Amino acid sequence: MSVSPELSEFVDLSEKKSPPTKARAVVIGGGVSGCSVAYHLAKLGWTDVILLERKKLTCGTTWHAAGLVSEPPVASRNNLYKYSMQLYSSLEGETGIATGLRRVGSLSIALTDQRKHELYRQLSLAGAVGAEARKLSIDELKELHPYVDVSDITAALHFPNDGQCDPTNVTMALAKGARMRGAAIFEGVQVTGVQTRNGRVSSVTWERGGERGVIETENVVNSAGMWARELGSRNNVAVPLHACEHFYMITEPIEGLTRLPVLRVRDEQTYYKEDAGKILFGSVELKAKPWGMDGIPETFCFDQLPEDFAHFEPIMEKALKRVPVLATAGIRTFFNGPESFTPDDRYHLGEAPELKGYWVACGYNTGGIASSGGAGLALAQWMNDGEPPFDLWGVDIRRMQPFQKNRSYLKERVSEVVGLTYADQFPARQKTTSRGVRRSPIYEHLKVRGAVFGESAGWERANWFARAGQEREYRYSWYRQNWFDNQRDEHVAVRERVGIFDLTSFGKIRVEGRDACSFLQKVCSNDVDVPVSRIVYTQMLNERGGIESDLTVSRLTETAFLLVVPTSSLHRDLSWLRRHLGDEFVVITDMSASESVLAVMGPSSRELLRRVSPNDFSNNNNPFGTFQEIEIGMGLARAHRITYVGELGWEIYVPTDQAAHVFEAIEVAGADVGLKLCGLHAILSCRIEKAYRGIGEDIGTDDHVLEAGLGFAVKTAKPGFIGRDAVVRKREKGLEQRLVQFRLKDPTPLMYHNEVIIRDGRVAGTITSADYGHTLGGAIGLGYVPCKNQSEEELLSSTYEIEIAGERFAADVSLKPMYDPSSERVRA
Repeated sequence: MSVSPELSEFVDLSEKKSPPTKARAVVIGGGVSGCSVAYHLAKLGWTDVILLERKKLTCGTTWHAAGLVSEPPVASRNNLYKYSMQLYSSLEGETGIATGLRRVGSLSIALTDQRKHELYRQLSLAGAVGAEARKLSIDELKELHPYVDVSDITAALHFPNDGQCDPTNVTMALAKGARMRGAAIFEGVQVTGVQTRNGRVSSVTWERGGERGVIETENVVNSAGMWARELGSRNNVAVPLHACEHFYMITEPIEGLTRLPVLRVRDEQTYYKEDAGKILFGSVELKAKPWGMDGIPETFCFDQLPEDFAHFEPIMEKALKRVPVLATAGIRTFFNGPESFTPDDRYHLGEAPELKGYWVACGYNTGGIASSGGAGLALAQWMNDGEPPFDLWGVDIRRMQPFQKNRSYLKERVSEVVGLTYADQFPARQKTTSRGVRRSPIYEHLKVRGAVFGESAGWERANWFARAGQEREYRYSWYRQNWFDNQRDEHVAVRERVGIFDLTSFGKIRVEGRDACSFLQKVCSNDVDVPVSRIVYTQMLNERGGIESDLTVSRLTETAFLLVVPTSSLHRDLSWLRRHLGDEFVVITDMSASESVLAVMGPSSRELLRRVSPNDFSNNNNPFGTFQEIEIGMGLARAHRITYVGELGWEIYVPTDQAAHVFEAIEVAGADVGLKLCGLHAILSCRIEKAYRGIGEDIGTDDHVLEAGLGFAVKTAKPGFIGRDAVVRKREKGLEQRLVQFRLKDPTPLMYHNEVIIRDGRVAGTITSADYGHTLGGAIGLGYVPCKNQSEEELLSSTYEIEIAGERFAADVSLKPMYDPSSERVRA
């Protein structure tokens, strides 16, 4: 461990000098994240950047970080982890401060067949995205790390470009680099508030000793680490994170111990690194200890937390077996220090939706050193350009829900999140803590009928229904899980009879006012100026033609529209709409909790609805893409004829106070038409057969709407909408890639995400999303394939395979949906 070195050579610590009264941006927090943001802003020419640190640089959590850095295989076009490594390599030459970066490589070992499969999936992906990795034999593993017990190892991978660095020196180098470009850094300055004017940051107040001051600025960056939640709450900005205790030990020097690769044994929740002839070993335990429930003391500075050997002992026992030399090496340090964790184990980045000019970069879940270089680059470019430089949806602060800042919720959730860092990354894995916060009005109805719930954005959603006597729990695997047959039965019911889904968790946004139509025409790519009762499928695009949102727009009246968006993207979409609202007379309201949605889908759906409603559901009266007000049971609702499963069906929007009654009426009426309760897994299985796109998987901000195959929902004849010019340019220049549907010819293997597409023997891309097609009889996936200067015939005439964990499987390919390509069933 190290503490902050003397900074007087490159940081102004003069007690006499006060921070300037104006700045383009004020960064709050002097850990590695804040210093990285300041460095990258200054590098972009923002010379009037001020960083304020309440005590000393690195004194929160940065100083005691393990300093592990890596280049993990990532299917993104922009690997920010790799950029961090490159940046830390170059900083010494730029600033004269050595970062201590050593590319010693890393080892990941498996102790189970399931983990072995996971590692081999990583190995396949690494080969596809240019990350260096190789499979090791036991002898090769022992040669690289002679101290590890290999008796029960099932597989091992070597990542030669990974390594370790000195967290304090990395931070100091970033701080010096920022100052060399004009940024000012002040220690011992406490931020007392962020002021606002007209919904935007306007200034920052501070104090140091008895001195107080104000800095006028339109941009604040909250990089306050484990204090970030409390700092954000002062401005009603939700920054959901919570500190947990993090333990590691450092041995006395071990004779003969020299350079070793970092060792990760995820099945035992442990990591090991060589540290100046000693071994540092730590853990990410399955049940962690939250800390700071009553707030993090402002006096905290290079502090440690009390030792808790009883908590660490189970990890210690595994470590002594895995690396036997630890049993004879003395322990020099038993360290316990806090780290901040987020509800989904991903850090927070971007502009807060609640307040313009309030930016966030924090919550790194033990990965701050590996992530902060790239995160600082991305946020600085975002602040400079006014939009994310590339797809950052996975870490965008707008993915969080306001309730997730609740401290009781966070305390319970982060106790699980710590262990998820090293847990098996099984498909469909559900978090088990902090559940039941948001529930549909028919939650209890579904529960007693066998629903097994998953969680999204806090919503409890029925994923599948257990049979009588069947265990109502997930049994995870990379192969067919215990709900596979349940999904099949629900899938078949929707294809052949009728199923009902609870989709209450949909995001529902009402856009209303004199200028509502013209405003939506500006932000939507499709033409939404349609007659009342019409439903329009559309995207909201960025200026690059990338997809910011995938939604339906229903015209309720001449001046009111309902936008239905995915559960997880609601606040991001609200933020996008409000950001682009200028002088238009428009009111944007989140209506998500006001209505439940019951989706009745399948060939018998019309017959079923006629039994519970006197309204006319014929094609003449209620064709596809329209809605009507209906009586249903003894309630009132709207029936939207739309689908995400590729069958005849309706989404019934019903006031929440009537939802239980309407559900009961449908259930009774459906008893003799084969009605089946269905979950989200069945929806995903049906939608992948129909090649319906999934936001955040198949389509996102980096995916051009034309290359995603959604040109039918773009009307360039409509002038002035965001992204129109990019669409026109792409049509003129031609497509560089196309989203293609794949079906494995062998019905046994499964696909989920990030499997490798092989075209004529060469890597062509990765699978963006996949599921099992129970009607098509095999695993189905979508993925982008390069097609520059190629015809459709050339694209489709190639031979395709999908590589899964090192094994290749032949695949059929299509640009049209393999299931009902002409949508006759949808319009029946």
